[in-house]
Amino acid sequence: MEAASLIGLFASSFLSASVLPGSSEIIFVTMILNEAAPAWTLLWVATIGNTLGGIATFILGRFIPSHKLPSNKVFAWVQQWGGFSLLISWVPLVGDVVCVAAGWLRTHFVLSVSCIALGKFFRYWILMVGLT
Repeated sequence: MEAASLIGLFASSFLSASVLPGSSEIIFVTMILNEAAPAWTLLWVATIGNTLGGIATFILGRFIPSHKLPSNKVFAWVQQWGGFSLLISWVPLVGDVVCVAAGWLRTHFVLSVSCIALGKFFRYWILMVGLT
């Protein structure tokens, strides 16, 4: 049963970080409260799933033709901060746009992935610490 729960958390975390709507935090918190698995295991599964979803969104941004994206504040902000802007990729709604913009602007891949992972880890870590 634990393996199925972890797969569900991973899938929810991945999809929540993509352009699809979702809220993996609810599942993560519920699983911690119900002790579905060790808290650190849940943290890593959610972080990895959410990070991979963010990377997928980042990569999708690279395939959008340049004439399709509007010029707005998010793109200007990502252009100014580059890959470091992805530290806020965990923020609901805004994070998806930041990932797409960073991919479209072709920010440094390793830096971008590192910042996505770090931001997503800290979001789940804060939730975990608040509950345990």
